[in-house]
Amino acid sequence: MKKALLILTTSLITLISCDSGNDHSKENLALIDNYIQAVQNLDYEAMDTALDEKHLGLGPSFGDSIGKIDAIKNWKYNVENLYQKIEYTRSRNAAIDVISGENQGEWISNWAELHITYKDDVGSVVIWANSIYQIENNKIVKSYTFYNEADALKQLGYIFVDPNEL
Repeated sequence: MKKALLILTTSLITLISCDSGNDHSKENLALIDNYIQAVQNLDYEAMDTALDEKHLGLGPSFGDSIGKIDAIKNWKYNVENLYQKIEYTRSRNAAIDVISGENQGEWISNWAELHITYKDDVGSVVIWANSIYQIENNKIVKSYTFYNEADALKQLGYIFVDPNEL
C-alpha cells in the first residue's frame, strides 16, 4: 500500500510539474495589448512589426481581405489623411486555443468600444468592434475584424436610401 501511494504521489507531482511549454497566452495577450496601443498611437510602424509577413486580415464585410503590405499602406494613408484619434474603451482580451479544424492554433479575441475621431472636422463615431487574432511565433498571422459599417456611416451623417425608391 505504501509503495502504491508513493508511486501515485510521485506520478501526480511529475504530472503537475510538467509544463508542455505550449501555453503562450501571456505572450499572446501582451502582443495584442501592444498592437492595440500601436493602433491608438496611430503608429503604423509598430503595427508592421506585430504582423507576420504572411498576415491575412479579413473583414469587416464578408469577402474583405488584405495582406500585410497593403494593410500597412492603408494604415499609413489613414493615419496621414483620415484618423485624428482612435481610442479603445471597455476593451477586453481573451486567449483561446482552437484545437482542430482550418483555424487551429492560438488566438486572442478582443472586443471593445472604439471612439474614432476623423481629421478635417469630418466628425467622430463610437462603434462596437470585435477582432480576433491568430498568433504564431509571437506574430499576428491572421485577423478577423467585425463592426457595423452602416452604423459608423450613419453617425457621420450618411443617409441610406432604398434604390427601389429612387
